[in-house]
Amino acid sequence: MPQLRTLPTRRHPRRTAGTLVALVTIVPLVACSTPAASPGVDEETITIGTHTPLTGPAAAGYSSISAAASAYFDYLNDNGGIHGRSIEYVVKDDAYNPATTQTVVRELVQEDEVLAVVNGLGTPTHSAVLDYLNENEVPDLFVASGSPSWDQPEAYPWTFGYNADYITEGKVLAHHAQETYDDAVYCVLGQDDDFGTDFTVGLTTVLDDLASTQTYSVSNQDVTAQIGAMQAAGCTVNFLATVNGFTALALGTAAKMGYRAQWLSSSSGGDYPTLVGYLGEDVGPALLEGFVSTNYLPFSADDPWVELFRRVNDEYNDGAPFTGNTVFGMSVAYTFAETLARAGEDPTRESLVEALESGEVVGNGIVPLQFGKDSRRAFGGVGITVVEGGVQDYVGEVYTTDTADGDVVVYDGEAVTLENDGIPQT
Repeated sequence: MPQLRTLPTRRHPRRTAGTLVALVTIVPLVACSTPAASPGVDEETITIGTHTPLTGPAAAGYSSISAAASAYFDYLNDNGGIHGRSIEYVVKDDAYNPATTQTVVRELVQEDEVLAVVNGLGTPTHSAVLDYLNENEVPDLFVASGSPSWDQPEAYPWTFGYNADYITEGKVLAHHAQETYDDAVYCVLGQDDDFGTDFTVGLTTVLDDLASTQTYSVSNQDVTAQIGAMQAAGCTVNFLATVNGFTALALGTAAKMGYRAQWLSSSSGGDYPTLVGYLGEDVGPALLEGFVSTNYLPFSADDPWVELFRRVNDEYNDGAPFTGNTVFGMSVAYTFAETLARAGEDPTRESLVEALESGEVVGNGIVPLQFGKDSRRAFGGVGITVVEGGVQDYVGEVYTTDTADGDVVVYDGEAVTLENDGIPQT
């Protein structure tokens, strides 16, 4: 993985007394015609930042996201940037620890003076800074978590989600299971926070009963007891609200116990190349055959977005392994660039929010983004992916729950198409 850029705290150049006199003379002349500079904006550069786990228990599953986003920003910068400005992405390691998240986000706002925080990762971690960012009116864009907490425009007007929410994922996976597996006994293993709780709410909205509901903590890398309980309950179809490392741990533990079941995962823990990396090339493909997950971003090898991201990955990301995290990180970077392009030639924190509330930022997903004045929800629909012969790809229909009663229905729209080589028009 390439070295991520960390920007030093900006310092004002030293000025002589003569320079200060000149400034006193000219500032009133330009004040009437030049808009006040927003934090993170100068004549040449837009500075944004994020918190993400580069170390700690979640790092192996997610550290490649910020590297992919940085690579896409480099690609945009080499093609003129947005409104003539380049984008600098300050990446801070929070080790998936909420206390550390609070520290590094304060550094981003107070020391690095970022225009926005973009794609802060994790439900427990980002929840720790949600109030701080909104109280300080810092755009909190595209949170890397499917918690419904981010979709509260009245309480948190500066926050916008990104992932399809966990309730939607749970509903769609439950619907798929009902349509696919006869006489199934359903169970769930979920993270012991809002991730697991919200996903399970989605499941139980559709399914009459779960034979076993198990939870895990990211601080305890042993799920033998949970998998044993699911096996004892006779579970044949198991849902997972797990991060990638714990998806692999669950499947690996089940295999060691001789326990065979069908596994269906949230997109947050369902990336095939990442899971093979955890499980190993020798056993991973066999354990993951038939594995089901959801997604909402371009996925197929021949999709123009995927082809573009592969080229960018090869040229700007040192040819790092191309995974779902690569697509995720570059999709986030594209969406921020699209937002920035619509925020005006001299963007401000306020104009970023206005651009998203306009409803004109559509992203690059299999369904368009749903942002608006009354919505901070990103994707309202997901597709089903299945691993077959070592290839993970979409199968069947795209589903949405955007109905009056929240039922799962087939989405009848189209995916967002690639234009202008992924460089938003200004």
